[in-house]
Amino acid sequence: MTSQKAFVRENTATVTPALVPEIQLNLANETCPIWLQAPEYFSKLGISEPFWAFAWAGGQALARYIFDNPEIVSEQTVLDFGSGSGIVAIAAAKSGAAHVIASDIDEYAEAAIEINAKINKVDIEITRENLIGIDKNWTTVFAADVHYENNMSLMITTWLKSLVGSGSKVFIGDPQRIFLPKNGLERVIKYSKKTESRLEDTDLQNAQVWRVL
Repeated sequence: MTSQKAFVRENTATVTPALVPEIQLNLANETCPIWLQAPEYFSKLGISEPFWAFAWAGGQALARYIFDNPEIVSEQTVLDFGSGSGIVAIAAAKSGAAHVIASDIDEYAEAAIEINAKINKVDIEITRENLIGIDKNWTTVFAADVHYENNMSLMITTWLKSLVGSGSKVFIGDPQRIFLPKNGLERVIKYSKKTESRLEDTDLQNAQVWRVL
């Protein structure tokens, strides 16, 4: 974990996401070396692409929605699935959740979440367990920016719907990517905020929150 934390710190800067000024995160930006690297660079290093290093539109939308509606997490057990930078988990912890679990299978995401939780002075349980298909009776489940590939999207959608069937409230943050389910979702809110970043998926003109029915 020490080397992963060092990599995160060396390749990010502490910034405030556009939609969520209540939070600071260690993220990549135009001044960080990681910004310039192609996927082949990370392959040579033997690590996954650093999705944890960006505040994607879906994650920012969910975090904003949590801050604006803290009653959806207050005193509840919350799962942030595919946590990445930890932005949603941190928003839930800051908004009064009783217990927050941030789930991401990437060991560098685990390091980033730990660093970001400390910056924001919140306690978050972090797990790298693959939770797809598992139900641990979470009260509220959030999944941001996870519908970017067809087969994975289908598996995640089936699992999230099963959690709703078991009584969990489930929210998705996504700018309506092509693999987002066309049925079984209710759009809760859309945020529009133009950013200066050249990062394609941080353009917040189409940041949306959906509830799984």
